[in-house]
Amino acid sequence: MRLGILGGTFDPVHYGHLLMAETCRQQLKLNELRLIPAGSPPHKSDRSITDGHTRADMLQLAISGYPEFIVDRREIRRKGPSYTVDTLTELASEFDGAELFFIVGADSLRDLPTWREPMKIASLAKIVAVNRPGAPTPTLQQAAEWVGEELASRIELLTMPGCDLSATELRRRVREGLGLRFMTPKAVEAFIGQHNVYPAG
Repeated sequence: MRLGILGGTFDPVHYGHLLMAETCRQQLKLNELRLIPAGSPPHKSDRSITDGHTRADMLQLAISGYPEFIVDRREIRRKGPSYTVDTLTELASEFDGAELFFIVGADSLRDLPTWREPMKIASLAKIVAVNRPGAPTPTLQQAAEWVGEELASRIELLTMPGCDLSATELRRRVREGLGLRFMTPKAVEAFIGQHNVYPAG
């Protein structure tokens, strides 16, 4: 089994996230891709994040009808900060014998050496670095300069079509009373309005 893991705050999920997920599913020939909303991400402790189950509910609406995609709520349920190494350790145990692919934005590679147990992360899963919209895909040589040769040997680079959307921009638009048409699935936009997820002011 080839299992993809894509984490993030998904606050809210948008078509950039979904295009990234589908590109990885196709190019990596994944049997299943788990989208894992972060619980308490250590690197985003400086801003308030929408309740985890609300973010997961929006994600569930976004992937409805696509059985290859699973919303995995383990990091929301976990107490304390969410560390990637803990999630991958659990998944490796649950899916014994599966090949794991941990998907990150290529811009996150620079920070990878500062994550908890980066070498263990690399031993548990192949790290798949995807270019960000408007930014070129780094080379493996650049990746090695950022993370070191040993970690770089476990990195695979993947290029996706440009889709320059950001959750920050979507939140701003909602708070200013602007629509999200063609930025996120219609069901997610309706949920945000019904539940006043991003109130003005």
